Amino acid sequence: MESGYELRKTAGKGEGIFATRFFTAGEIVMVGRIEKKLDKNHSHASQVGENEYVFHAGLITKVNHSCNPDCGIKLNETGAHDFVAMRDININEEINFDYAMRNYGVDYFPKHCKCGSEKCRSTISGWKDLPDKTKKDYKGFVAPYLLALDTKHSLEKACIYQNMSTGSKAVPHLIVETLRSVK
Repeated sequence: MESGYELRKTAGKGEGIFATRFFTAGEIVMVGRIEKKLDKNHSHASQVGENEYVFHAGLITKVNHSCNPDCGIKLNETGAHDFVAMRDININEEINFDYAMRNYGVDYFPKHCKCGSEKCRSTISGWKDLPDKTKKDYKGFVAPYLLALDTKHSLEKACIYQNMSTGSKAVPHLIVETLRSVK
């Protein structure tokens, strides 16, 4: 079975993955397989939990970032990231995704993004730094733990704000239970 993609040289970005066949929106483009667990986040790490990172096997680590991606992420039954077409992808088109779709925080790339997209944010950032509109545009194409982390951090901020405004050191029971349930 042909994979439908191959590694090629790119202009100004080193290597990248390119489609060797047509992919329709919603189709799995690349199947993720976890090679090993990592101790910390780095440029090829994929976050799979609040403080959990893995290295994917195969060419997934060669997929470049774009602020206007053609692929998104869905977790498969093994917990690895499958890349799914967000729109139709033509033959010879570069396959890419937004690195913020897999990592809550990103701080290990050059200051200036090189994706070349008209929607370029000018920096490669993590999920926590994306504008709300972009997060909405990515609905269904991001790792679910990122949404849980957003909820957790929003609740933590609400607790801090409530405590500051009331002078209370007590955190409401419901918020504590919610924070415990977010992993």
